Amino acid sequence: MAVNLTWEQALTWRMRRHHLIERAPRADMLDVAARIGGLHAQVMSSAELTLWARVEGLEREAVAQALWEDRSLVKLWAMRGTLHVLPAAELDVWLGALGTYDHYLKPAWLRAFDITPEQLEELIEAIGTALDGELKTREELGAAVASIAGAPGLAEKVQGSWGPYLKPASFRGRLCFGPNDGQRVRFTRPDAWLGRPIDTAHPEEALREVTRRHLGAFGPAAREELARWWSVQPARAGRMLEALGDEVVEVDVEGTAGRMLREHAEEAAGSEPARVARLLPGFDMWVVGASRDAAALLDAAEKKRVYRNQGWISPVVLVNGRMDGVWKHERKGKRLLVTVEPFGRLPKWARAELEAEAERLAAFLGGELAIDWAG
Repeated sequence: MAVNLTWEQALTWRMRRHHLIERAPRADMLDVAARIGGLHAQVMSSAELTLWARVEGLEREAVAQALWEDRSLVKLWAMRGTLHVLPAAELDVWLGALGTYDHYLKPAWLRAFDITPEQLEELIEAIGTALDGELKTREELGAAVASIAGAPGLAEKVQGSWGPYLKPASFRGRLCFGPNDGQRVRFTRPDAWLGRPIDTAHPEEALREVTRRHLGAFGPAAREELARWWSVQPARAGRMLEALGDEVVEVDVEGTAGRMLREHAEEAAGSEPARVARLLPGFDMWVVGASRDAAALLDAAEKKRVYRNQGWISPVVLVNGRMDGVWKHERKGKRLLVTVEPFGRLPKWARAELEAEAERLAAFLGGELAIDWAG
């Protein structure tokens, strides 16, 4: 029998899970990153602001320090083949699940990228060998791979500006990012970078755990939403949900069906309403994992302003869990100009909270705040 929730209950619970109602203390930064399924890192400043939105007292250099000094976060290509920052302590689980990806072994992928299965396997192994204890730029890595494999043509594939040939190596735990050399990106191998072996979890157990993570951050969720987030077919996502057995319960949110972990559904049913207005950055995990079709989260008429062409995701104005506008920031001399574009009329309390958010952003980024309410 399904658990019945209102959208207010579901979104309040999800905001609390994301630490958007009550921000987490600075000491819990890594726990927050883990709870929301890592940080989308196509744009590193957005990854930093994703934590800024959820963690009190976060320093501007905190993510960079965790990545390149403490090595408590790791940057790599992960779900959907996009760049993510994931907690180092959980990398074994994530790589165990990412190791189940096989789309790059399909004939269509191999034809599109002009490589044979044998060449691809040779490339992945050569990348792992080249990065054993080493930091290498893309050019250095390409040269090393060509030398190790005895195949000069592989150098060009590695050295291209895009990373299709590097992503499979990332999924297999053979490659992650290291600190830049000036403007040049450098790569290394996760086990060498962390100074410990990567003991990848059993694939099926790893998939169960990442399914729990998805539901814990984005529940109630349908199989189609899990499929989009993990980049598999809906049928496969359905099997991932079924693999959790009695841990999962069906949920009805005002006529919209979804799944939640049983304990979370019980929490959501007892959620008290909360009034919250937040500025979330581009590529924020709330927006990445949200249903694209639920009117309670986003007016269909505004969808293209949030989910833009070529996979770009706008910074959003979040009011009680609903995406009610977009915003941007830019420097104008010593000023930080924050432009807020609501999709409609906002209540006074929300405008006041958003102004406080902008002040907080200016303190984080530096600069004298100027706010422009557009539209």
